Amino acid sequence: MKILFDQGTPAPLQDALTAHLVATANQMGWSRLRNGELLREAETLFDALITTDQSLRYQQNLSGRRLAILTLPTTSWPKLPCHLPKIAKAVDDLRPGDFVELILP
Repeated sequence: MKILFDQGTPAPLQDALTAHLVATANQMGWSRLRNGELLREAETLFDALITTDQSLRYQQNLSGRRLAILTLPTTSWPKLPCHLPKIAKAVDDLRPGDFVELILP
């Protein structure tokens, strides 16, 4: 699966998703795109978007998109390593058009 990390998604998470091709918005030169523009661009090249933007679903119309979106509850990398198996499973389970908000204890 080709995955795009949004601006706030911790880059070290890439190391836990080795079964997938991962790029960041910054690497793609998309760090200045607003959410709607980012979603349109991402959908042309990627299967999934991982974001930490908790309000994305309220700010954008996500219906009819083929891009799967996984929302993480934090931008803090130190809080995520103990949850890597759960995050990796959530990514593996994504299907086109899914919107999943991952809840971590």
